[in-house]
Amino acid sequence: MSQPRFMIFQLFMRSSRVQKKRAVLTIAAIAWGTLALLLLLAFGEGLGISLQDAWAGMGTDIAVIWPGETTKPWKGLPAGRPIRPRIDDIQTLRLRVPGLIGISGEITSWRTTLTYGEKTVTGRVKGVSTVWGQLRNQIPVSGGRFLNPLDDAQRRRVIFLGTAVAEDIFGSEDPVGKTLLVDQVPYTVIGVMIEKMQFGAYSGMDADHAIIPIRTFYAQYGRDRLGNIVLKTENPAQMKAKLAEVAAVLSSKYGFDPQDERVLGTWDTVESGTIQNNILLGIKIFLSVIGVLTLTVGGIGVANIMYAVVKERTREIGVKMALGARSHWITGPIVLEGLTYTLLGGVLGLVMATGLILLMSLLPTGDNMALKALGKPTLSPAIAATAAGVLGIIGLLAGYFPARRAASVDPAETLRYE
Repeated sequence: MSQPRFMIFQLFMRSSRVQKKRAVLTIAAIAWGTLALLLLLAFGEGLGISLQDAWAGMGTDIAVIWPGETTKPWKGLPAGRPIRPRIDDIQTLRLRVPGLIGISGEITSWRTTLTYGEKTVTGRVKGVSTVWGQLRNQIPVSGGRFLNPLDDAQRRRVIFLGTAVAEDIFGSEDPVGKTLLVDQVPYTVIGVMIEKMQFGAYSGMDADHAIIPIRTFYAQYGRDRLGNIVLKTENPAQMKAKLAEVAAVLSSKYGFDPQDERVLGTWDTVESGTIQNNILLGIKIFLSVIGVLTLTVGGIGVANIMYAVVKERTREIGVKMALGARSHWITGPIVLEGLTYTLLGGVLGLVMATGLILLMSLLPTGDNMALKALGKPTLSPAIAATAAGVLGIIGLLAGYFPARRAASVDPAETLRYE
């Protein structure tokens, strides 16, 4: 270490020993601001992760189509005609609309009796294509599975249960492998959906439904008209174009204006996802601003203390400068003092924030949906980098401006300073 730098360090250490109370209070102020900043950022990160999981509960980047009625005459056909695609139309759409990860039909029986032993409940049963599980985020618990292509092709009587339905019928008993009567027809339970958060829904929550192969549904109920169509594109940016292609294919078969928006109502989660992400970004920015402002208050406290230091040492600084002290010998200890107090306070705040976040992550949420939606506060590398950057800027500024004032002291004026 060079002699000037060593001298600056000595001056800083001497000042710190003399003003211990001031140092402790300064570090405490920065620690409190750092704690507030990190907690707010961590809560924002946890909330973001929780909301994204909940929004993805229904499926990511999918579109849901539900048939309606025509509102415009088309090629001699009158308005007011109901349009109801059929099961076989799904295969046609697979072949004629390229660029789809998957497309599935969906038919719902709303009041279906489900019986196991002496327990009978009324539930909602859906007939779907096998790719529907992938599109709609239907993940089975360990030991079970979702529908596969053979189930549909062979019209197997197999059923996949939502978590609430499974608990209502079977209680704590493992349903997989058990026989369940669906309107008095026996089905084998092949899987149960994992528990998940879900914010979006178009025909009830997934926890409350039971799923069977769509061709098995047709074999039992004789219904092949689709209530919904669910699809996902390879490129989310192409969703609107693919929806237009689907409308064009169905228009050529059923005779309606493909521009008639009432015929095929759509829910494009790609578009709504952009809005949700913007809302989430706004929440994170809001929490970040509050945290930065809180930490800035601590930084202002450091700067005020440094100004007080300069004022107390005015005569001392003047004498040193009159004796030939260089300007960086005067400014160096002040800047170093501000940076050191900020660094120590930041480290202390980081340790406290980490401890609190670990404790809060252990708190059980139970069935409280509000707590689940808030998520667990999470410290990420981005949060640590943000906090370090804010602390560095505040510490530098808190020391720089008082140091610049000290360096501008006129030695002759300081002799008259009281």
